[in-house]
Amino acid sequence: MSEINSVAVFCGSRSGNDPAYRLAAQALGQGLAEAGIRLVYGGGRVGLMGVLADAALAAGGQVTGVMTRALVDSEIAHGGLTTLRVVGTMHERKTAMADLSDAFVALPGGPGTMEEMFEQWTWAMLGLHAKPCGFLDVTDYFAPLRAMVENMVGAGFLRRDHADMVAFEPDMDRLLGRFETYDPPPRKYA
Repeated sequence: MSEINSVAVFCGSRSGNDPAYRLAAQALGQGLAEAGIRLVYGGGRVGLMGVLADAALAAGGQVTGVMTRALVDSEIAHGGLTTLRVVGTMHERKTAMADLSDAFVALPGGPGTMEEMFEQWTWAMLGLHAKPCGFLDVTDYFAPLRAMVENMVGAGFLRRDHADMVAFEPDMDRLLGRFETYDPPPRKYA
């Protein structure tokens, strides 16, 4: 795998009920900044998104937000980012985030977080990119998802090598370590 210079993080626009989620977002933002890795995220000042960006910025990191015009007009854009890229649609947002990033991480979040991460995982399976994807599994938040992935494999809807291409790790250092050694499997229709 090539060097990781930028990481897209998908996470909640809410903070969740467990303080561990906020602490993980803070640690991830700070850790990326300290490692010299640019944070690419949805551009919001709210929820875990805001916590993540604030931590990266406070640690001297570079932070690029990508947000639709409609969300900027809703006044939820973070005002202190290194760069805020404004796009027209959610599809353009996800494409821009993918283009700007070397890897993808999901923190706890809701359906938007899952949809964004699943799209990147699917693109990797199809060979549209060869970038690693991983879930920062704070307090086993993603345990039901891990079980669902195993169910997909067992039911014959997902190849084992495509299941294994997605990392589930409880801390940032282990997750980034997995990214550094990532070797993508053959694409789905190779």
